[in-house]
Amino acid sequence: MSAILSLSHVGKSYGNVHALRDVSLSVRQGEVTCVLGDNGAGKSTLIKIVSGLHAHTSGSVLLDDVPVHFGSPREAQANGIATVYQDLALAPLMSVWRNFFLGNELQRGLFRLDIAAMKRICAAELGKMGIVIPDLERPVASLSGGQRQCVAIARAIYFGARVIILDEPTAALGVKQSGVVLRYVVKARDAGLGVIFITHNPHHAYLVGNHFVILKLGRVVLDAHRDELTLEQLTAEMAGGDELTELSHELRGADPGKVVEPASVAPGSVEAPVAAGSAGLAGPAAAGATAEPGGAGGAGAAGGSDRLDGSAS
Repeated sequence: MSAILSLSHVGKSYGNVHALRDVSLSVRQGEVTCVLGDNGAGKSTLIKIVSGLHAHTSGSVLLDDVPVHFGSPREAQANGIATVYQDLALAPLMSVWRNFFLGNELQRGLFRLDIAAMKRICAAELGKMGIVIPDLERPVASLSGGQRQCVAIARAIYFGARVIILDEPTAALGVKQSGVVLRYVVKARDAGLGVIFITHNPHHAYLVGNHFVILKLGRVVLDAHRDELTLEQLTAEMAGGDELTELSHELRGADPGKVVEPASVAPGSVEAPVAAGSAGLAGPAAAGATAEPGGAGGAGAAGGSDRLDGSAS
């Protein structure tokens, strides 16, 4: 099957800074193409080029094998390329149906909105995605994170998207809500769309992806189909590949279970330990991992207490 959208040796420079170099990518109908990479890998720049926000400085972008150069996101959308950004571009205090038709409202006559038709279409399109919202007048802010993502996806499909770009749709969601979104990614694929799934989570990518591309410092370091690699290989490449192996050799002599005894430290000293050990906090966005350092760093806590050297602060 020929590609709906393809990038050939695309590059993007901002002065002397090369955000993308020689990136090639193909998106086919009914497939999920997963683009993975750490922060600064070039994922956002890639989205901006494909969605028409920024122009590429080298290479070519082809839509149905015809070279294109989108001048704006509206032009890209008119050609069937829709982007669902991480912040969703939804108005939190507006109703579900108003968000669905935001900027594309149906009119009845010269100055009247066809509210009944918009509600009917909104309910039908959300129903196709498996979402049932009894009250379409409720504000979008009252929906779960997964439901908001799905409203944005359903909106893009209804307004003629052939290629849909999902910018980190599961980044701020927990496990359950991520599962909801991933199911709708599969529904979009099964509806015949070409899906570009931007993520930093190889486990989420491998659940739905047909084709995987890993970016690192603006370059493609892996380009493989699902039958060419395992989840373990994808995870290893995403985690650093050869660099991670080299780091493992460097840290071979380290004892991760070692706890250093507290020491009196003169101000400005960097050789003695600052604490009796180091602790790692992990969790998805909004899980509270960033709130704990705030309490320890002086931002204050709503309850409980911080202790330093065994005494309450």
